[in-house]
Amino acid sequence: MRLIGLVVVISLALLATPLGAGSQPAGQKVPRIGYLDGASLSANSVRIAAFRQGLRELGYVEGQSIAIEWRSADGKADRLPGLAAELVRLKVDVIVTGGSGATGPAKEATTAIPIVMASDSDPVESGFVASLARPGGNVTGLSTLHPELSVKRLEVLKEMRPRLSRVAIFGTSSWAGNARGLRETERAAEFLRLKLQYVDVSRPTDFEIAFQAASKGQAEAIVMLVWNPLLNARRKEVVELAVKTRLPTMYRERESVEVGGLITYGPNIPDLFRRAAYHVGKILKGAKPADLPVEQPTKFELVVNLRTAKAIGLTIPQSILVRADEIIQ
Repeated sequence: MRLIGLVVVISLALLATPLGAGSQPAGQKVPRIGYLDGASLSANSVRIAAFRQGLRELGYVEGQSIAIEWRSADGKADRLPGLAAELVRLKVDVIVTGGSGATGPAKEATTAIPIVMASDSDPVESGFVASLARPGGNVTGLSTLHPELSVKRLEVLKEMRPRLSRVAIFGTSSWAGNARGLRETERAAEFLRLKLQYVDVSRPTDFEIAFQAASKGQAEAIVMLVWNPLLNARRKEVVELAVKTRLPTMYRERESVEVGGLITYGPNIPDLFRRAAYHVGKILKGAKPADLPVEQPTKFELVVNLRTAKAIGLTIPQSILVRADEIIQ
């Protein structure tokens, strides 16, 4: 009788214990996410950590209540189609892409599996969605608004160097967002009466040549519009080249400024990756990508590296410092 009573007590206790966030009921399928990125996973570790954080906020813990298939092209764009096809063969429930370079191959690989863009400069221009409000296909996610920020970035450079007249634009012609970004930058330059010099960077080894071309063209500043996986592959070296040439360089994301770049103005990218997890959560609960509007960033940040400014002999105006969200000393 004592043994029977003990069994009953234990059974009731187990039934009364709620499932933890990382627990999965026996027999229930664990959702599987495919993650595809053009850059190496280590280069985007902060963004990936933010994505994992978003999943945890929803109760999804990798290895327990959700599985993730990680695929990275390590800066080699030609590997992305094969990696996308591999995720499709694995029949993942959702594919998350780290940028437009990965979204294109994923979209070409499947029209059935939902795709969530963690960040994309212009998904409409790239043809990934019909519109931000009504994506209309199997792709949704978040947009960075990078092209629209071109005016602001050039304005900040002009404020730093009031006599600025020539700016070199480093871009990647094979990148889907390059044309729109360059077009918006040209409009901004015309408004600010700046002359632009476009320099194409299609391989990681092109950066040395690009900085030489900018110096030869008498550029007084640089705007970095290079496809992220290319920049990520050599971020530290690129920052050092910019300091060596003493050319004030505006970057799109804060990661470059954290390792010694001069300045950045743009959306908080890790926050977009965190928000991407919420799109994944909605899709796993039955929502259709076609019905989920593409989100636009709500957090923007101006980050300045004063140590780098001193290294290139530039004094950052107080008007910029008082507006900065973060100053690296």
